[in-house]
Amino acid sequence: MKFEGKVALITGGNTGIGQATALLFAREGAKVMIVGRREKEGEATVDSIEKAGGVAAFVKADVSKEDDCRTMVARTVELYGRLDIALNNAGVGRAGKLIADEDEAGFVSVLATNLLGAFLSMKHEIPAMLANGGGAIVNTASVSGLVASPGQSAYIASKHGLLGLTKAAALEYAKQGIRVNAICPAATRTEMVKRWFAMPGVEERVTGAMPAGRIAEPEEVAKAVLFLSGDGASYVSGHSLVIDGGFVIQ
Repeated sequence: MKFEGKVALITGGNTGIGQATALLFAREGAKVMIVGRREKEGEATVDSIEKAGGVAAFVKADVSKEDDCRTMVARTVELYGRLDIALNNAGVGRAGKLIADEDEAGFVSVLATNLLGAFLSMKHEIPAMLANGGGAIVNTASVSGLVASPGQSAYIASKHGLLGLTKAAALEYAKQGIRVNAICPAATRTEMVKRWFAMPGVEERVTGAMPAGRIAEPEEVAKAVLFLSGDGASYVSGHSLVIDGGFVIQ
């Protein structure tokens, strides 16, 4: 029960890495607010937590909209009285297109969720954390925030930008007790990756590029989020934690 008495907000908390993190936080005693656009999946995650004896609630929100971000934080504080931890995990991908073939609307839509969404989330999470003396924020970036691959310009730009945003926020609020870090997972067994793997030959190519010969499980990434959110990382801020099984060092 390492997080007993703490309140955690998780965007994109109804599937994948976000869901695994929500379940783990609840198991460790935190009260969890799950945020997502899909109500059915969000309520199912809440139900799983409650059946295991945890405390959770769901709020429907689109992080690319500031009013939704304001509401998700206000609802968390209204229900649980505080906000200590946030995982800004909501993210989208896009079918690969070369830059000359990419359209403006598609490019902007990826940045709206992956980068603007994290900014808007932090904009409203930070004041709530300051009200109770500080907190910990983790932003879900990617190894695509560190390296590039063809046909993913929007996603790569959004994740590179998110690492810069994380560092800026860490510097701005360090003296006020808020730590801001990012995780950079490689391919992880989420819905987004499963859709990607449905394309012929993709799963074999990706897993073959991994030193361990496999991709990550969501729970493996969730454990890193809990580390960055807890006392064991009390002097860690502005850091980009790579969770890739050695992929980027090859």
